[in-house]
Amino acid sequence: MSDQQRNVAIFIFDDVEVLDFAGPFEVFNVTGEVIDPAPFNTYTVALTQEPIKARGQLSINPHYSIDNCPAADIILLPGGAGRRRLMQDERVLNWIAEQVGNLEKLLSVCTGAFYIAHSGLLNGLSATTHHHAFPEFKAAFPDITLIEDKRYVEQGKIITAGGISAGIDMSLYVVGKLLGAEKLALTVEEMEWQWHPQN
Repeated sequence: MSDQQRNVAIFIFDDVEVLDFAGPFEVFNVTGEVIDPAPFNTYTVALTQEPIKARGQLSINPHYSIDNCPAADIILLPGGAGRRRLMQDERVLNWIAEQVGNLEKLLSVCTGAFYIAHSGLLNGLSATTHHHAFPEFKAAFPDITLIEDKRYVEQGKIITAGGISAGIDMSLYVVGKLLGAEKLALTVEEMEWQWHPQN
């Protein structure tokens, strides 16, 4: 476990599912507030720095674009209806490919797993996604073993989470894995979250 500060880049886009990105953002940000020195520098990244409209027309101003964001140690890819428009966007896939070699963790929530799957990084491995997307995922990626009964699935540096609120549990798991149980407990207490570690 290292005390170095890690950059956590959370990718957002039009029609992103709000809790997919906001839940993990809260976990990493709260951890940075209750622990000194702050172990995470958490920020949002989009294709441009123009405001994006999340699900429900919530307007978000990204901290950075993919062209000017700091190098990330952790990238989180959320899901939402808008990911369909970006799934074949070479700018997004190239950004992930350029970063992945230096990443400590590559995370997805909900249908954000489709980004990682499209990149080929999950071939021959296991993953999960939102339960409504199970049929689409299995049909599109027959070389990936879909795990349907876990909230998150860890495969080396890649961790995929199921639908929406599962991203909070996955992010808490990452906090515990990187920082230890004592620091995880501080975050859980501050958030008043019912934390049940996955077996």
